[in-house]
Amino acid sequence: MSATVTTAGGPTTSVTVDHRGSWLPTWPMITTKFMELRKRRGLMVAIVLLTLALPVLVLGLRLLFHAIDPSHYGPAGSPSVFEGLCDPIAQFGFIIAAAVGATAGATDLGEGMFRHLVITGRSRVALFFARIPSGLALLLPLVAIGFTFMCLVTAFEGTPQPTSVNVSGVSVPLNLDEGQLHTFVLDHASAFAPGQVFKGPNGVITVGPGGTGGTGGTGVNPQEFIRSNFGSIYQDYLDAQATELNPPANEMVKIGLWIELQVALGFIIGLGLGSLTGQRTVTVIVLVALQIIVTPLLSSAVIPYFLNGQRLLVGVAMEQLRPAALLSVSGHHGPGRTVLGGRGALGIPPMPTWAMISVIVGWIVAWTGIGAWRMATRDA
Repeated sequence: MSATVTTAGGPTTSVTVDHRGSWLPTWPMITTKFMELRKRRGLMVAIVLLTLALPVLVLGLRLLFHAIDPSHYGPAGSPSVFEGLCDPIAQFGFIIAAAVGATAGATDLGEGMFRHLVITGRSRVALFFARIPSGLALLLPLVAIGFTFMCLVTAFEGTPQPTSVNVSGVSVPLNLDEGQLHTFVLDHASAFAPGQVFKGPNGVITVGPGGTGGTGGTGVNPQEFIRSNFGSIYQDYLDAQATELNPPANEMVKIGLWIELQVALGFIIGLGLGSLTGQRTVTVIVLVALQIIVTPLLSSAVIPYFLNGQRLLVGVAMEQLRPAALLSVSGHHGPGRTVLGGRGALGIPPMPTWAMISVIVGWIVAWTGIGAWRMATRDA
């Protein structure tokens, strides 16, 4: 870039200003890295297969079968299929994003290109930061397209929305709040309480399978049973609405944002670790083990005296952030509601919301900083 300088009483001179030392990446740097990643055919095939082809293939076949023989094959979209596809997309999305991040962070060094990039005079930090938007621009749109296809099929080619859900064998109307559900359950207490119901002189009691008339079994007042077990009944009601109904539009948006965040985390962690180790294969193996083995273990069982250490894992924070409509897939139902409407999918006590957000942001900032530092200090 040239600038014109005029001195007093002297001639006008042109001075060249060199911005190559700036830590901010330029647009050509970003597009160049994007093109470099996009031209890796094997990597692109894996990205498309794991983020886009999976929902398109599964739902496309269901659409085809339903169109050919609707009497034997139900509608293509259903809550169970939607939930069943979201979890593998999130899991595979994290893994393939980690592979893309490791490729962006380590291949220049492995292929001997890092020296040529350094001698151009560009800031090494800018070279690292250019990889972040280029990688995310490659991954996030494909995930968004696949997820949008899932939402459209579920919304327009799914089963009609019912007016009630099944809770313990009882049809309960939709969209009741906690107080309304409590009133409904008390009005139908005999249907929710276990065993046979017998009306004796002291009121309505529940008798065990071997008892008659309040003798020979353990009698339980159904209303007392409801009062002592309403918390689990209310949780079953929420879970039934999440699993038996098509997610509403706002819940689909939350799920989509959660999956995109999962993918972005995979890429940034893979980029930082790949830059640190300089090894793509090692980075991918470590992050696959983190996602498939370590995270499920630490999010499902409390390790004595290590609970806060478990909470520092980003996968544990993401499981707590899991939207409510995906709880049936996770197998755990954490207490309370958190950001984005998620109730959590943890088998351990959840952390405060501020701590959960801090863990996620901390992993993003830390691995970005580690990757940038390693690229800035690495020998060319």
